[in-house]
Amino acid sequence: MLRPEQMSKVSVAGSRSVMEPVIETVHGMNLVHLSDYDGSWEGFDNGDPIEGAEEASETLVTIRALESILDIENGEAGPNRIVTRDEIDDELPGIRETVNDLDDRRDEIRDEIRTVDERIAAIEPFVDLGIDLDLLGGYDSLEVQIGRGNVNEIEAALSDEESVDAYETFTGDDVVAVFAYPADDAEHVIDDALVGVEFTTYEVPDSARAPEEFLAELREQKRELQAQRDQIQTEIDELRDEVGGFLLAAEEKLSIDVQRAEAPLQFATSKRAFIAEGWIPTERYDELESKLRDAVGDSLEIEELVVAEYDDHGHAVHAENVEHEDSDEEATAEEKEPAEDDTPQKAVTDGGHSTGSAATAGGGVAMMRDSPPVVQDNPDITEPFELLVNTVNRPSYNELDPTVLVFLTFPFAFGFMIGDIGYGILYAAMGYPMLKSNSKATQAMGAIAIWAGIFTFIFGYLYDDLFGVYLSDLGIDLPLAGIISKGITSPAYLDLWLVVAVLFGVAMLSAGWIVGFVNDLDHGIKEAALENLSWVVGITGFFMWVFSHHVGDLKPDFIVGPDAALANEEIASFLTFTGFPEEIGLLGIGLLVVGLIGIYLGEGGVGLVETPAYLFGHSLSFLRIPAVLLAKGGMAFAVNVIVFGQYVADDGSEVFGLPTKDIAAMDPNFAGLLHIDGVPFILLVLAAIVVFAIGHFIVLMLGITAAGIQMVRLEYVEFFQKFYEGGGEKYDPFGYDRNYTTQD
Repeated sequence: MLRPEQMSKVSVAGSRSVMEPVIETVHGMNLVHLSDYDGSWEGFDNGDPIEGAEEASETLVTIRALESILDIENGEAGPNRIVTRDEIDDELPGIRETVNDLDDRRDEIRDEIRTVDERIAAIEPFVDLGIDLDLLGGYDSLEVQIGRGNVNEIEAALSDEESVDAYETFTGDDVVAVFAYPADDAEHVIDDALVGVEFTTYEVPDSARAPEEFLAELREQKRELQAQRDQIQTEIDELRDEVGGFLLAAEEKLSIDVQRAEAPLQFATSKRAFIAEGWIPTERYDELESKLRDAVGDSLEIEELVVAEYDDHGHAVHAENVEHEDSDEEATAEEKEPAEDDTPQKAVTDGGHSTGSAATAGGGVAMMRDSPPVVQDNPDITEPFELLVNTVNRPSYNELDPTVLVFLTFPFAFGFMIGDIGYGILYAAMGYPMLKSNSKATQAMGAIAIWAGIFTFIFGYLYDDLFGVYLSDLGIDLPLAGIISKGITSPAYLDLWLVVAVLFGVAMLSAGWIVGFVNDLDHGIKEAALENLSWVVGITGFFMWVFSHHVGDLKPDFIVGPDAALANEEIASFLTFTGFPEEIGLLGIGLLVVGLIGIYLGEGGVGLVETPAYLFGHSLSFLRIPAVLLAKGGMAFAVNVIVFGQYVADDGSEVFGLPTKDIAAMDPNFAGLLHIDGVPFILLVLAAIVVFAIGHFIVLMLGITAAGIQMVRLEYVEFFQKFYEGGGEKYDPFGYDRNYTTQD
């Protein structure tokens, strides 16, 4: 469960005459994670694509371009179908011609609409000006410019310009027309006059018509073009409905063909033989062998080269000979390892030699020394939390997968921090639609949201909270409801949660180091213990001393003594812990010293430098859990005070002004929206509903960002840092998950 699925390295070797049926069989199984041949065997090169690969790739590019033009999305294919290359070759040219014609026409119309829009934008200022276009140019002795600027500044500049004999301006809402007579045959007098003025010039449209008529004509032209564009789009939509399923199926068919055709690029090939290697789940080796035997008979050598166990680098190691009932080979590795000029595989007949590959315990020779890919092997219930783990990095093959640990801690802590029946229901409701998404990541997020909602509901029940209101205040009394409190109005619970959070942190950190110890056992038990268990001993000793009576007068009262948080019998009768005896504290100091010595021996001075952060700082980081608990609870409390008000009961307790409470005899701390005098009650109710909904929605969303992000941080930084490296390669089997086609 905590280890990835065990993988085996397999080798398939045979003559090139059976390579294509082997590829087809292996591809259909969608099982083998192919290893790339690295050219290390003398006489063997990477293979060439099978004939037709280039043509299929080009056709595939064409199909994807057509899908883009038609805006075809996944899921629009209808029932699965069989699509042949002949059918694609027959149908595709006609579809391409039609699609390209429609796309070209649509582009032309769009360009024309864009041009008309530009002309409309150019004419609109002149409509605002109200002067016919033929009056704005064509003069011999009169200069005219139309533009946008401050008319007062323009007129002042024209008045000061000596080369301007006379001028006149006409204005609209956002346009100015300037007419000027040059003095003494001067030229460009308006340009010279407006050098220091902010003035944007408009080009006068080439038309003798009134601007209003010209604008109306352009707008009518635009409407006609838009109608043509819409008609073309309708034709495109109809064509998409007609050929979308075929194109998706053809794309899938060609993608499969290209995958198969390009597979030899990963093989070692000679003139007459090929060798392919890859990784499969160990338990499926017999299935692979059986399928290949059915496809090509005995003209193929199939061998399980190695069963990958776990070492410190994630490389495949082998501890036992691999034997199968169908194998006729009983030679040892030494007997089968090729000497010079010998063939490395029985089916290799043309003189290939190993130049650096390792013989395996199973008797074969591995061409590629690659690490096994990772297939995370977690219970179905925990699989969504692989998303949180893989966001950091995929586990390497040699280390424990922390997914189950994240499943056990993340939703639990999230629910503790938010703890509200109403919020829990809403979180789960938000997650449920996400389960129906086509995206696996979105599905995982939906499942995580549901789990977070479940634990939020559970803790909300224990807190007796429904949107920040006690169920008991609503007249609803349920078993076990309210047996714990968030601590918003209870200092005793506040102290308790502070202590519990630190102890929870110590437990998580210790679990992380223990996992690290298991991961590092292949280094040797001594090294693994020094590098990991020394920290467990150190942190255990440190907090044994913290929670002891040794120098107890210097420690906060809520840690040790009669007022300790763990000695409050008013909260629970079993809370009687006032602190360890001084002797235990001294023992804790001894354990701390032992731990520090082990840390130094295992990690050197760097480990000692990290000790304050790892033993103390990272433990205190878990105080963010009660901090979020109080913050979100306080925000919900504030929203309810605004809506319902807060009143002092006869026994001195403070309660919300709920309909179930007789507040007439109570003193108000704050009246609340529902109890404001002089305002119609219906308006108060509507205002209260709006404030209640918006306020709790904000708290709900902030709960995701606060509780979610803070717990993710604790998982990634404080927890994972103790043991997790990641870097595993994703298991990517050679094959294709068909969505639109059936098997040929």
